[in-house]
Amino acid sequence: MNKILIPTKLDKAAAAALTAAGYEVVQDETTPLAEQVHAHTDAVGLIVRSEKVPAEIIDGLPALKCIIRAGAGYDNIDYVYARTKGIDVMNTPGANANAVAEEVVAMILAAYRYVVPADVTTRAGEWNKKQYMGHELTRKTVGILGLGNIGRMLVKRLEGFECTVLGYDHFLSKQRALNIGATPAELDEIFSTADIISIHVPGGPATKNMVDARLLGLMKDGAMLVNCARYGVVDEDALRALRESGKKIIYCTDVHPKDVAAAQPSADVADVMLPHLGANTKEANKAAALRAAAEMQAYFAEGDTSCVVNAEMPADLNPAHLRMAALLGRLCYQAAGCRPIRRIECTFYNNLRSFRKWFTPWILSGAVPGAEQGLMPAAAEASLREHGIVFKAREPMDDKLYDDSLTLDLFTEQDGEQRKASVRGMVVDGVPVVSRIDEFDHLYAVLTGHTVVLRYEDRPGVIAAIGQCLSRSGINIDNIVAPLDQASGDALAVIKTNKGVNEQLVQEIAKEIDAKLAFSLSM
Repeated sequence: MNKILIPTKLDKAAAAALTAAGYEVVQDETTPLAEQVHAHTDAVGLIVRSEKVPAEIIDGLPALKCIIRAGAGYDNIDYVYARTKGIDVMNTPGANANAVAEEVVAMILAAYRYVVPADVTTRAGEWNKKQYMGHELTRKTVGILGLGNIGRMLVKRLEGFECTVLGYDHFLSKQRALNIGATPAELDEIFSTADIISIHVPGGPATKNMVDARLLGLMKDGAMLVNCARYGVVDEDALRALRESGKKIIYCTDVHPKDVAAAQPSADVADVMLPHLGANTKEANKAAALRAAAEMQAYFAEGDTSCVVNAEMPADLNPAHLRMAALLGRLCYQAAGCRPIRRIECTFYNNLRSFRKWFTPWILSGAVPGAEQGLMPAAAEASLREHGIVFKAREPMDDKLYDDSLTLDLFTEQDGEQRKASVRGMVVDGVPVVSRIDEFDHLYAVLTGHTVVLRYEDRPGVIAAIGQCLSRSGINIDNIVAPLDQASGDALAVIKTNKGVNEQLVQEIAKEIDAKLAFSLSM
């Protein structure tokens, strides 16, 4: 009988579901993990919450096949080392979203109405009613940084307070943000206009001190900043200096360097500070427990690895094909006019069919501006779903016998107008090339380097005019293909240049030849 170890305070629903499915479950929230590992070396599955799972814990479980983090983040697990041992690591994103969103609202109200100090002083016999003149959340302007699961749930929870919600998400389409209920805004606008700003972005180097001295300096006097994301996203030293200068900023935080009993560095600068309680509700605990149990069952019973976050790329998958997918994504996004993406459809031909899930992160990183890099396939699919993009991998038609190639279609919409762009690419002699853009086939243009793409009504002298415009700017044409589409009478020039072509020059050329499509890329 497979043994599952649950060394954490997780809702008993997980153990009950796994036991009912025939697993031997050991759940012990009090005994140190290292002792449990020593006593249960035959465990094949491990479910944790915030417990650290370093290399030595992994080494102590030689039969271990799967680790599940009952929550979204999984940086408490050495998932890289787990991969070297052939152990799959999974998580349960979204299970805690509502709990964190409600905590944000609770912290805002607690800070606005002085709930904590008023309770303490009233119990002590004081009556400081005049001192605790507060504010109302109703009809305030709230800025939300990150419109993922938690950000979107927070938008819903604020609806009853009639707030004006501004949303920032580095790769969320404008229409998708509006559909969620947030008005898209840039960081400067949010920090200079919002009464309350709530942070829900990932941690890591990309967001380290994201909220820096400059952004903090834009905040209105008396504005509130709530950090329930990750410690380090807010430059607390800069916040401290700003407050010491006399500027009033209310700061609420639930995140710390380590989840341990210790003096926390935010103590002197936080108005409300909690011990990482965001996901600490019975409902969220049960939701994460049930999802973890379902993932564990599907993993062992069906071989389902769709939620694995540390999967290893197949050794026989050519990395050049993955780079090709990202480059095709960038090219197709430009061909679609850089408009909000509604749908992405892909067709994988020949040997690429068996590797198609591995292409999803690369297509995401290429086609969606600012998308997070280095995601695992399941996380990339989840990211696309969260941002309102339907992703579909199609089966090729039987009568199309392409080599190892990829067709990528982007369906976009803006101001009610829908548009589709389509590209196909392959790898030739180790180099990614684009073989088709929309209806223009047999291009075989190298995807790397500097490229200008122009669509225009075919007529004599156009290529010469393009060359003259480039020449005047000191740019040489290295290569050019310009096929004609007989049905429309249009030609498409794909021009490789020795230098990058800026947007101003592209528009000059477009005006000169009356182009229907014009863009440049340097990849």
